[in-house]
Amino acid sequence: AMRSRAEVDATLQTAKLNPAELLPTVHCLSFGPQAGAGECCLLQLEPGLCAELEAGRSLVIRGEKDEQAVLCSKDKTYDMKIADTSNMLLFIPGCKTPEQLNDNQASCNIIHSQIAGFSNNYWELRRCRPKLKKLRKLLMEDPYEGPDSQKDQTLTFSKYTTEDLLSLIQASEEEILHQLQVIDACKVEGYWRILEFDYEMKLLNHVTQLIESESWSLSKVPLCTCLEELGSLEPTEMIEHILLSYGRKYIDDGEVYFEMHEDKICRAIAQMLLQNAVKFNLSEFQEVWQQSVPEGMTARLDQLKGLALVDKSSRPETIFLLKVDNLPEDNQDRFNSLFSIREKWTEEDITPYIQDLCAEKQTVGALLTKYARSSTQNGVRVYNSRRPIS
Repeated sequence: AMRSRAEVDATLQTAKLNPAELLPTVHCLSFGPQAGAGECCLLQLEPGLCAELEAGRSLVIRGEKDEQAVLCSKDKTYDMKIADTSNMLLFIPGCKTPEQLNDNQASCNIIHSQIAGFSNNYWELRRCRPKLKKLRKLLMEDPYEGPDSQKDQTLTFSKYTTEDLLSLIQASEEEILHQLQVIDACKVEGYWRILEFDYEMKLLNHVTQLIESESWSLSKVPLCTCLEELGSLEPTEMIEHILLSYGRKYIDDGEVYFEMHEDKICRAIAQMLLQNAVKFNLSEFQEVWQQSVPEGMTARLDQLKGLALVDKSSRPETIFLLKVDNLPEDNQDRFNSLFSIREKWTEEDITPYIQDLCAEKQTVGALLTKYARSSTQNGVRVYNSRRPIS
């Protein structure tokens, strides 16, 4: 039944409220026939995300059945968590706020509004790191071994287009495309692929041998001549891809050149040497490594951050392959894994293996405080696990 003004005034009197202190307009609420809980979901958005929607762009919820859902804009990823609230939240279409009523004093004294739905919780968004480990894992199911590979002739290998990756990876489009660059993926016949390591080394070797035989400066390698000279050995797009992976492209006098990345080339050659041995005598390794890198390049241990670890406690000192790419993505799992490899770490040694876990504005120190316990050993601060490692 519709309430009259007299009934409203009587209710105010019973509640001991002074009508003079209230706005003259009264909302009378009633539940509509379809009003129910769970019909609608509320999502709390920060101003930037509101602006995205208002500008006509869309937000996407990503995740497979066994994954915690994330919400992505064009360039950011957010964790979605349900937040309960003790106040019941009512959905009232066309509801006028006190500010709107103030502007319109001539509005009717009583507004009858129907509640279309209600909720006791809403989705809260928290900016999170994009979950990108899976990207490399998917592409590593079938690395590209070159145009002559028998495996690629079969119909069964895993193929992923940009669209496929957008539906499988919990990250925004920009974050996924950036990560494809970081892991040196390339498009082959419309599908994203990672080069199989031996094939990548074969291509790199062709390029470095050509640079040496032509006596080019490492900072000025001409694309055109590389494609002419090596095009008979490998597809030209693969030669260009390897130059892009291991060099910086620039144009000088209308010609395309590459400045080769010394650190990245030395690092790849170290990986090639280390992956065939469990442990390597450090001084022997350094000698072989320096002999293996292209002339004019200097092999330095700081090029191997996040790829290899030196064991200073063994006699003689040794070095072994430990790739950050192969470690778990979850913070606690990552620390468990590292502490099972080595009981005590210095900050310098552990940093390359946890740097990628830092959220926005978070430091390595803050992560260590949360997940590790520190002590001093022979005057050096070391970190070990907070919990027993099984």
